[in-house]
Amino acid sequence: MPQVTVTYLQQLNSSEVIASAKSLPEDARIELVQQITPEYSRFLYQSVGSELNWADRLGLTREQWNDVLRRAGSETWVLYQHGAPQGYVELVTEVTENGSEVEIFYFGLFPEATGRGLGGVLLTEALQQAWSIDSHWQQLPKVNRVWLHTCSLDGPAALPNYEARGLKIHRSELEQTEVKDASIGLWPAAAG
Repeated sequence: MPQVTVTYLQQLNSSEVIASAKSLPEDARIELVQQITPEYSRFLYQSVGSELNWADRLGLTREQWNDVLRRAGSETWVLYQHGAPQGYVELVTEVTENGSEVEIFYFGLFPEATGRGLGGVLLTEALQQAWSIDSHWQQLPKVNRVWLHTCSLDGPAALPNYEARGLKIHRSELEQTEVKDASIGLWPAAAG
């Protein structure tokens, strides 16, 4: 089983967010998906994660997937350009004794959208929305931490983008992991 480096990053104050120097193109928008369905969430997850070996959710039932999406403080924000999704972020909130902690649970761009400066813009929006999630969900206490983790299987721009937006590494560890083929089920195999 191969070893993977897992890196945990965090912000402890909204003032730590460093906005992207780029702005969203005129033909693009970032939008909260109201009442997201498990089907749309799975489409986003597989479209972004199929080349990055995201497979942890593929074994979930529709009901289990829906349960995650319906938790207080769970939000999905999608970057659209030319009317089509180009990337997304899923925020998941945990209430602790110190307040709300928001995890950027999934973040990424569709393969054809990488390398165009969209990741920094989407991450800036994700961080701003994470820090204000307690204003969207009145039952949640004030946000005191926003965090995420990445690993050495992610794209080469992931960690530099996170650090450029003001997230700071607070822990790294080596893990043995079974690398699964996340593209299974995305497209049927070609007949031949």
